[in-house]
Amino acid sequence: MNDFSVHLPILQVVIPLLAAPFCFILRKEAVVSVFTVLVGFACFAISMDLLAQVIDGDVLVYELGDWARPWGIEYRIDILNALLLVVVSSMAAVVFIAGPGQARRAIPEGRGYLFYSAALLTLTGLLGVTITGDVFNVFVFLEISSLSSYILIALGRSRRALMAAFSYLIMGTIGATFLLIGIGLMYQMTGTLNMVDMTERLRDAEQTRTIFVALAFVVVGISVKLAVFPLHQWLPNAYSFSPPLVSAFLASTATKVAYYLLIRFCLGLFGLTLVFEVVEIDVLLLPLSVMAMFVGSIAAIYQRDFKRLLAYSSIAQVGYMTLGLSLASEAGVAAGLIHVFNHALMKGALFLVAACVTWRMGGTRLDAMKGLGRRMPVTMAAMVVGGLALVGVPGTVGFVSKWALVSAALEKDAYLLGFLVMASSLLALVYVWKLVEIVYFQEPETGIERREPPLRLLVPTWILAGASIYFGVFSDFAVDVASRAAAQIFAAGM
Repeated sequence: MNDFSVHLPILQVVIPLLAAPFCFILRKEAVVSVFTVLVGFACFAISMDLLAQVIDGDVLVYELGDWARPWGIEYRIDILNALLLVVVSSMAAVVFIAGPGQARRAIPEGRGYLFYSAALLTLTGLLGVTITGDVFNVFVFLEISSLSSYILIALGRSRRALMAAFSYLIMGTIGATFLLIGIGLMYQMTGTLNMVDMTERLRDAEQTRTIFVALAFVVVGISVKLAVFPLHQWLPNAYSFSPPLVSAFLASTATKVAYYLLIRFCLGLFGLTLVFEVVEIDVLLLPLSVMAMFVGSIAAIYQRDFKRLLAYSSIAQVGYMTLGLSLASEAGVAAGLIHVFNHALMKGALFLVAACVTWRMGGTRLDAMKGLGRRMPVTMAAMVVGGLALVGVPGTVGFVSKWALVSAALEKDAYLLGFLVMASSLLALVYVWKLVEIVYFQEPETGIERREPPLRLLVPTWILAGASIYFGVFSDFAVDVASRAAAQIFAAGM
C-alpha cells in the first residue's frame, strides 16, 4: 500500500468537507456545479478502493493524528461500512450530475450555491457517520448531515418546504437527543467512546439496567432517523416539498446510513445475544416492519402527487430493511443490506424521474402527468423500470431483494412472513399501475408535444434505471458483498 492510499479513509471525509465552503465562497454556479460533480466522483472512487481493500475480510484502521485508541479517534473500515460508503458516494455522484440547470428551476434564483454547499456538507456527514469508529463522532457527523439536510429541504420553492424542514428539524432533534442520551449511558458504563473498546467492555455490563435503557434510547433515536413506522411522520413532507434533486439524494442515502447504524449498534456493539435473546427487540421490530410494508404501500395508492407517492413507498421499503434485521439471522441481515443497495438505485431513479417531470411540467401532480408517456417517452420508460423494480418483477433489483427476504424468512420457518412480503408487492403493483395508467392511457389536457429534459437530467436518470436492471440480472456483486458483510458482523457480534 503506497503512502497516498494510506490516507484514503480521511480523504473520504475531508474532500467534501473542504469543498463545501469553497462552493459557498465562490458562488459561481457554473463552476461550482462542475466542481461538485468532480468531488462526488472522487468520493466514489475512494470508496470503491476501500471496498476492494476489505472485501476479503480485512479491516482498515486509520488513527487520526497517530493517536491510538482509546485516546485518539480512529476510522475503521470493514465490509459493512465499505458497502455503505459505496452506496452513499455513488448516489451522490450520479445525482450531482443533474445539478446544473435543474437547480435553477427547483430552487429560487441566486441560491444554487447554497444547494451545492449544503449537499456537500450532507455528504460529509453521511460518509463520516459510516466510516468513524467513535460513537460520539457518530453523533457529530449525524448532526452535520441533519442540519445541512434541513437547509436542502427548506430550499424548495413552495412555502410548505419550510414547514417540512421545520417538522424534520423537530423530529430529527428528538432522535438525535435520544441517541446522545444512549451514547452517554454507554460511556458511563464503559469509560470509552471507541467502538472496539466499548464492544469489549459492554460484555461485562450488558446485564445492567443502565445498558438496557441505553439500548432503548439508541434504537429509538436511530429509528427516528430511519423513519421506522410509526416514527416516520417527517419523511412524506420532507421528500414531497423539497427540490426534486434533494429528494433523490436523501431518499437514496440518508435512510440507508441510519439502517447501517441500527445494524452497527445492535449487532456490533450491544451484540446479538443481548438485543435478540435477552431484550428480544425483534418482538417489536418485526410487526412494525410488516405494518410499514402495508401501511406505506396503501398510503401510496391514494396519493395525488408523484413525489408524495414515492415518499410513502419509501416507508414501505424501510419496512423491508428492518424486517431483514428483525429475523436475527445472517441471511436476514444480508437480505436487508441487499435491499439497501437495490433500493438506493430504484428510488434514486424514480426521484430523478420526478426531477425530469418538474423540469417539464413545473410540478409533479398526477393529474398534470396525463399522457406524459407520449410527450416524454424516454423519461417515462425510466419510470416504468423503477416501478417494476419496486414491485419486484424478475430481472430487476427489487426481485433480488424480495427473493433474499423470502428466502431468509423461509430459513426461519416463517412461512407467513414470506407470504406477507409477496402480498405487499401486490400493493406496490397497484400504485405502479396507477402511474402507468395515467401517463400512458389517459389523454393529456393539452396538445401532445414531445420534449424530453436535457441530457444532464436524462443521463443520471437512466444510469440508475439501467443499474436497476443490470444488478437485477447480474446480482452477484450486491449479494456477495452483503453476504460477506453480514457474516463478518455476525462473527464479531456473537
